Amino acid sequence: MTATLALYDTKAARALDVRATEELGGDAFELMRRAGRAAWHCVLRHWPNAQQIVVVCGPGNNGGDGYVFARLALEAGRAVRVVRLPEHSPTSEAALRARDEFRQRNGRIEAFVDHLPPSDLIVDALFGIGLTRAPDANAKVLIDAINAMPVPRLSLDVPSGIDADRGAVPGVAVAASRTLEFIVPKPGLRTGPALALAGRLELAELQVSARAFEGIEAHSALLAPEALRNVLRPRHRDAHKGDAGRVLCMGGDHGSGGAIVLCAEAALRAGAGLVDVATREEHVAALLSRRPEAMARAVERSEDLAVQIERADVIAVGPGLGQGVWGRVLFGAALGANKSLVLDADALNLLAVREPHALPAETVLTPHPGEAARLLGSTSQDVQRDRFGAAQAIAERYNAVVVLKGAGTIVVQPGRRPGIIGAGNPGMAVGGMGDLLTGVIASLRAQALPAFDAACIGALLHAAAGDDAARDGGERGLLPSDLLPRLRRHANPEAMR
Repeated sequence: MTATLALYDTKAARALDVRATEELGGDAFELMRRAGRAAWHCVLRHWPNAQQIVVVCGPGNNGGDGYVFARLALEAGRAVRVVRLPEHSPTSEAALRARDEFRQRNGRIEAFVDHLPPSDLIVDALFGIGLTRAPDANAKVLIDAINAMPVPRLSLDVPSGIDADRGAVPGVAVAASRTLEFIVPKPGLRTGPALALAGRLELAELQVSARAFEGIEAHSALLAPEALRNVLRPRHRDAHKGDAGRVLCMGGDHGSGGAIVLCAEAALRAGAGLVDVATREEHVAALLSRRPEAMARAVERSEDLAVQIERADVIAVGPGLGQGVWGRVLFGAALGANKSLVLDADALNLLAVREPHALPAETVLTPHPGEAARLLGSTSQDVQRDRFGAAQAIAERYNAVVVLKGAGTIVVQPGRRPGIIGAGNPGMAVGGMGDLLTGVIASLRAQALPAFDAACIGALLHAAAGDDAARDGGERGLLPSDLLPRLRRHANPEAMR
């Protein structure tokens, strides 16, 4: 699958830093010089008129990058002030040299007390990738002061306070306007709480050679909407509906009929050849009135499902299912069908309280953080602290593909490199969006995509349609039904040229 960006964790980033330094004959300062120069060029591109610049430097090499930047800005005639905590003296030879070169140009370094001086721009060179815990009390006060300044903020490599691997924010973190990553992009800046703090992302590769990457594995991959074009190919001219597969959508208990309607419509709009619906009798007429292409059947007992299950290629179960007797009957029938499954909503809640049960091969689970927590017996806060770890744990527990929804949706399968969905917006945080996603993934499974690919492409298609809909009127008030015509558009990328 192309149209992806390889993401590297901090272990890999440090290994690449070492290799790049070795290629420079052991000159760690040269790499630091390149980082500082890249930061200065970034400022010239985005804030060329910034005359007063405050650079907040930490004790490590990230702080050294900041000192190099400060020297370059000073030499260019800008009014530069470096601020650091009293205890944050440089700890590496390269950072010491960077500080000394700044001082030799009569650069001003001052200890932070309780506020920052006025400026047009703040450069955050405090911690970078070096912090995975909550900042200590003094650092917290400094970060709060950075965020309180009503000016743009540029973070170097990683906004200080963000866990670059997990996307967690253990305490406080700099709210960057823009983050300039060095050498490699980091997974933690593309999922979870970090998304609200990293600002716009930019990469400076620092001229590190391809040879330095040999044998270093990427942690995950960011999937861009362009990937849809590589997978969702035009159909053959002699295609028929059987080629596109048959999806059975199960759910819609009393009062929850809309969920299964959305699921079924999404399956159709994503290209399934046939869509059956098993739901309560009270919802059948409304469903057929809204979407006559769906074949709805009233189901009260497991015996009523036999024909629909037999002819289904994929079963999507959970939207509006409920956790009562009726929902448990449908859920049990789906598990016993030995068919490809996509489980969402109450199907996941029912799965969480069952005795361990072997799921059919390549089952797809689509939890949000609360459902993920129930599957793991933890809390949603625990899940958000380590979204990759939580998704991986669920995938291994159930031997399934897991789509952990939320900002920076993650797709995981045991033995596969995780994918992060590089699309989507806050307007999609509304009831019913997950029902659409269930139908989309089930539709792609029915169209013969392997489970991991169907999950990745389905989540990407769903997110791209959401972004398209948000551009037409904004994010607030976005409805799941707004995505339906756009699902069709993005499922046919050749038609969008």
